[in-house]
Amino acid sequence: MNLNLKAKKQNTFDAIVVGSGISGGWAARELCDKGLKTLVLERGRMVRHVEDYPTAMLNPWDFPHRLRDELAQKKENPIVNRCYAFDEATKDFFVKDQEHPYIQEKPFDWIRGYQVGGKSLTWARQTQRWSDYEFEGPARDGFAVDWPIRYKDLAPWYSYVEKFVGISGNKDGIDSLPDGEFLPPWELNCAEKHIQGKLNTRYPDRHVIIGRCAHLTKPGEIHLQQGRGQCQARHLCYRGCPYGGYFSSNSSTLPWAEKTGNLTLRPDSVVSSIMYDEATGKALGVKVIDAHSKEETEYYARIVFINAACLNTNLILLNSTSNRFPNGLGNDSGLLGKYIAFHNYRGNIVASLEGFQESYYYGRRPTSVFMPSFRNLKNQEKLNFQRGYMVAFSAARSGWEQGLGQKGFGAGFKDGLSSPGDWRVFMQMQGETIPKASNHVRLSEDQTDAWGVPLLITSVEYDENDFNMRDDFLSQGTEMLEAAGCKNINAYDTGQAPGLDIHEMGGVRMGHDPKTSLLNEWNQLHSVKNVFVTDGACMTSVGNQNPSITFMALTARAVDRAIAESKRGNL
Repeated sequence: MNLNLKAKKQNTFDAIVVGSGISGGWAARELCDKGLKTLVLERGRMVRHVEDYPTAMLNPWDFPHRLRDELAQKKENPIVNRCYAFDEATKDFFVKDQEHPYIQEKPFDWIRGYQVGGKSLTWARQTQRWSDYEFEGPARDGFAVDWPIRYKDLAPWYSYVEKFVGISGNKDGIDSLPDGEFLPPWELNCAEKHIQGKLNTRYPDRHVIIGRCAHLTKPGEIHLQQGRGQCQARHLCYRGCPYGGYFSSNSSTLPWAEKTGNLTLRPDSVVSSIMYDEATGKALGVKVIDAHSKEETEYYARIVFINAACLNTNLILLNSTSNRFPNGLGNDSGLLGKYIAFHNYRGNIVASLEGFQESYYYGRRPTSVFMPSFRNLKNQEKLNFQRGYMVAFSAARSGWEQGLGQKGFGAGFKDGLSSPGDWRVFMQMQGETIPKASNHVRLSEDQTDAWGVPLLITSVEYDENDFNMRDDFLSQGTEMLEAAGCKNINAYDTGQAPGLDIHEMGGVRMGHDPKTSLLNEWNQLHSVKNVFVTDGACMTSVGNQNPSITFMALTARAVDRAIAESKRGNL
């Protein structure tokens, strides 16, 4: 009895954070910085900043297959191989298909990163604030449920996290894409400036801007205190950045939390469920399975943040059953796992641009040119789809790639390969999908993973709205590139499955009413007030912006609330 009490005391913390990715890292930073003894549980291996980035400084010829994966790996891992960031240099930051199988009721490419830092090591680092056009969209256009917050509620928290993260960008004065706390922007190259000028003249309501990204173009004092340095424009970010030039949990929030002395980080810890106390109506803590020994341990805290990444957060809550919650923790509405949504990337366009042969550029800029959404922005236009899409594009010289597959040898052939080549333009869409109850995840009733946890069934698909939006982008994008003077325009459907955007959201959505949502305006479970969800699972709708900066702002805001409520004795 005494031994059990001693063990429980050793395993008791002020707060527990499940997951160490972008939102989990922020929860850890905020909780530790405010004096709470915090346990961070990560199901994957330890990754230490700098020392655990073994490929960061290697050249293509240093790899056995010159950055191309062997055929056996492609055959064994068809899903993760489709990810744009997965190659011979980055493969250790991704979960292989067979390492944690899942069940696709409908094709869904679930890309996962099980390690300390999660997918913050491999994210695309694009950061755009939401505006009220996104927060008001569901109520205005009649889908999902009304967001319980508006832009004014999150604006100060956007500023708070942006200053710490370090965001490069321009103050563009666009009401649908609010300005933030910016470091100096990256620049458009000459071909992109040409396209920008043509489009600004032809389409005054369509704004062409440089992408806002989490890169330190000019580190401030707060970034130097984190031990981070200036971005070197290498664009090898997916290998881990030894300079700390881009934001990740490993380079920023977790080391900051560790310096407080309040952080306990436990990798290789698979959280299977949240323990619920029927007497108090609160969560007691979590059950953890050691990833290697399979031994189960219980950890306790008065505040629990679930930041396991969207689908795994849904899985943990669905697997947290009790007499009070037989269908998953907090699931009084029966909506847990439903209304999963994502971003529509089905439209791509490539083209060529004549001229500018005397011009080139330096480095590998880590962001693209963006055009904020211009469809259905202020009201539902006479279009055959709801909501809208952002446009991203870039122009580059084709360089050595023009020689791939070419015949020849000798000095002339080599000289041709070393010339910059013609200008090529690539354009893509990032569209908002409408959350639907039929797009859901649920637990398998008869299949478990290596740790005895039920496998997650994904049942998510496109609908007519998504295809009509894709067709509109392909038409509008082609028209815009023609107006800019581009030639050889090829617009096409990528055909990719949902999930490959790696922006899955929903399943534990926020809302006003416990009957139609799981979380309140502070990201608390309506019926279990000491459990907070601030990763992609909490999203009521998905907007068309890259979501990570919104996850960070929601997390910082929720921690502030959690501490205030704890001091009042409400948690």
